[in-house]
Amino acid sequence: MSTDNASWQGHPTLVRLQDEPPEWRYGDLRIRRYRAADHGVVLALHQKGLAQVGLRPGDGVYYDHDFFQMEDIYLRNNGEFLIGELDRRIVAMGGLRRADLIPGGRARAYGGYAPGAPALDAAEMVRLRVLPAVQRRGYGTALVQALEERATEYGYRILRADTTELQTPALALYSKFGWTETRRESIGGIVNIYIQKLMR
Repeated sequence: MSTDNASWQGHPTLVRLQDEPPEWRYGDLRIRRYRAADHGVVLALHQKGLAQVGLRPGDGVYYDHDFFQMEDIYLRNNGEFLIGELDRRIVAMGGLRRADLIPGGRARAYGGYAPGAPALDAAEMVRLRVLPAVQRRGYGTALVQALEERATEYGYRILRADTTELQTPALALYSKFGWTETRRESIGGIVNIYIQKLMR
């Protein structure tokens, strides 16, 4: 199956290769569903991405407990976690999870997971990371497109995300897709910015 999505500023077009498990092609990048064997590389990419903007364990914003519950949080509860590969090497990732599964704000840094409510309403787009060596190639754009496509397929009404004031490329990327800021919160001296997008 092919999806004719618009090309962004000369970058390739995202093409859907198959429905389940989902897979896309974006130029030389292959986007596919996370597998358990990816765990170590995915966790390292997450840590590298946050370290790039100065976030680290104990700052009240950084957390990684969801990486140890990938199936429950992302893959078994109307969510998704996608991997971007170049020559079979993981260079990008991003997730979609029900917004009612993980606590918000400061509470997230201390862990937490609860089964979601029965109605699908809001999802969070999270863990959007691109390896520094391959940034600025449109891979973040491709992941956002693919995750929004999955959110539409699940029937979510609204998408939410948060990032920090330090992560200006992420803010610019979300803005390009029509996300809007809803509020800001200072956590341990770091300004966390909450954004959302209405899907229907």
